[in-house]
Amino acid sequence: MKVAILGYGTVGVGVYEMLEKCAGLEPGPVLVRAGKEDKPFKVSSMEAIAADPSVGAVAEVMGGIEPANSYVTMALKAGKHVVTSNKALVAAHGIELAELARENGVSFLFSAACGGGVPFLHNLAIAAQSDNILSLGGILNGTTNFMLDAMQSDAKDYGDVLREAQALGYAEADPTADVSGLDALRKIMLACAVAYDKLPVDGFSREGIESITAADVADFQLKGLTCRLITSGGPAGETVYAYVEPVLFPANAPECSVVKNFNMAKYNGENAGAIVLMGQGAGRYPTASAVVRDLCGLGSLEMFRPDCVKVSADNSACVHPYYVRVDVDKAPRFSFKECRGDEECVRGIIEPIAVPAMHALADSVRKEGGSIFFAAMEA
Repeated sequence: MKVAILGYGTVGVGVYEMLEKCAGLEPGPVLVRAGKEDKPFKVSSMEAIAADPSVGAVAEVMGGIEPANSYVTMALKAGKHVVTSNKALVAAHGIELAELARENGVSFLFSAACGGGVPFLHNLAIAAQSDNILSLGGILNGTTNFMLDAMQSDAKDYGDVLREAQALGYAEADPTADVSGLDALRKIMLACAVAYDKLPVDGFSREGIESITAADVADFQLKGLTCRLITSGGPAGETVYAYVEPVLFPANAPECSVVKNFNMAKYNGENAGAIVLMGQGAGRYPTASAVVRDLCGLGSLEMFRPDCVKVSADNSACVHPYYVRVDVDKAPRFSFKECRGDEECVRGIIEPIAVPAMHALADSVRKEGGSIFFAAMEA
């Protein structure tokens, strides 16, 4: 099958190179911006790709919602399979695109949108057909894991590790989606849709790593704790819970062994028990491998099933104690069960509190110009 590629950046180049060596698949035209057609296989017309009868599938690796959504829609209407690594697109329009694929008798797959080379969504989709998925999530952002690992293993400042991540290609020039937790949130949205046929579109709780400092790291390391950015999802009555936040783990927790840009994706099946998948969560070839894996599995898997619906997440039943560092004048808002402070801030562990309430307290501190870092305590 000939595969057209939309985008020729980091991942697009990797997909093209892998297709040249993949049995049963071959690279077709590559869509680039007008003026960038410097090789015969590069084209600037999506209409030409959609009308090309030799193209059986399209791999969208452009990123962003538009024009990616319009191009994918065009491909599906032309009866071509679509595989994408674009989590923003799938989170925004995945249900509609999956329905359009069904109407045209083709597949719409997106394993590469979550976990890079880790076959998380692929295996989750298969497991959900025969097992009851009790919970899911894990470390699903390689950029923030690299940064947290570097801060804790090398005693580096936040700014230094961010610049290092950018130099290595793990973080974009604008790293907001990664460090704010938005990238991880989109991934847990997709995982919930695959596992439970429910795509959460609001009601989230999201905290990234922008507020962590070297002093925070030094303090919780004295307690033998390691910080990771964790996504969590699962059933919650008629809907799902879905949130992202830093979590502190004791030294013997498996999450502490996940270093550099690696991911640890997990799901817990009622019959299968805990399943843990680890691997590189970012980079040219890990992500490209997931795109090609989906291309090899066309016709044998469906990720967004026909009864998938949009819902509001409900995190109210998710309760944790939290480590909190907050300005002295804001400390009385929190129910510390143990703490210590100085003239500037108070640090300690607060009594268990629901996830939305904790995130709301942090938001109120920041809206008043205050400073806070918080992380859930892993039991």
